[in-house]
Amino acid sequence: MSFRHQYVIGDLQGCHAAFLQLLKKLDFDPKQDKLWFAGDLVARGEDSLSTLRHIKTLCEQGAAATVLGNHDINLIAVWRSAAKLKKKDKTAPIFEADDCDELLGWLRHQPLLLYPDEHTVLVHAGIPPHWTIAVAEGYAKQLEAQLKGSLEQLDRLLPHLYSKVADDWHTGIHGFTKMRAITNYFTRMRLCTEDGTLEFSFTASLDESMPEGYAPWFNWQVTRTRKILFGHWAALQGEVDLPHARALDGGCVWGNALLAYRLQDAQMIRSSAQCPAPQ
Repeated sequence: MSFRHQYVIGDLQGCHAAFLQLLKKLDFDPKQDKLWFAGDLVARGEDSLSTLRHIKTLCEQGAAATVLGNHDINLIAVWRSAAKLKKKDKTAPIFEADDCDELLGWLRHQPLLLYPDEHTVLVHAGIPPHWTIAVAEGYAKQLEAQLKGSLEQLDRLLPHLYSKVADDWHTGIHGFTKMRAITNYFTRMRLCTEDGTLEFSFTASLDESMPEGYAPWFNWQVTRTRKILFGHWAALQGEVDLPHARALDGGCVWGNALLAYRLQDAQMIRSSAQCPAPQ
């Protein structure tokens, strides 16, 4: 199917009012257009429940698709009692909703990597320098199979996806350690070494001092066959635009804007409505 317009939208984080305003600004028509989401559909915005319901409906209509972000996976973990609800997250209404199981059951079946068109690849946080895009797709499918398997399989997996220390990637990595490392690359990565060792504490802008030996994952010189579209890093304000990488998280939940990247001409459209910055 050919679409009039296709847009890739950065982290929503439950900012439903800003999302509605952005759709109006885009003149979005679900019968003619398609939206691609960079993950983190929920968390600290004012209405994660309405946001999740809205995106699910659009996806089921064929008018949208999304990848999973770290906040989405955390929501699934809270649902399955593998993690505790964070005080800063405003997602409690989801767990109180009659359609909670339906929403979270749908969410866990969403992918980690998508191809919006022949020139791009969409992930939440990025693709590390030691993976080709084809290799990354293979690892994404491995983790996806675990997330959308039986509930018993999911419950075994989720407690192992969290660690304050990054795992070293090596040829013998396997089991839950491998699944955790894959999760961290796709959903938590900002800085890494050239061989893919991650650093979790840095969340600031590119102007700030970084730990020695680490650099933004997109700064390592790697030849890519597609442009990597990513969210996650709000401090970038969507200003990183390289031949091989494009940042899409405008930090709406921090009082800034939602960003929509139009695939046809690489134009960036900003919402004029913002979420109140979290306290």
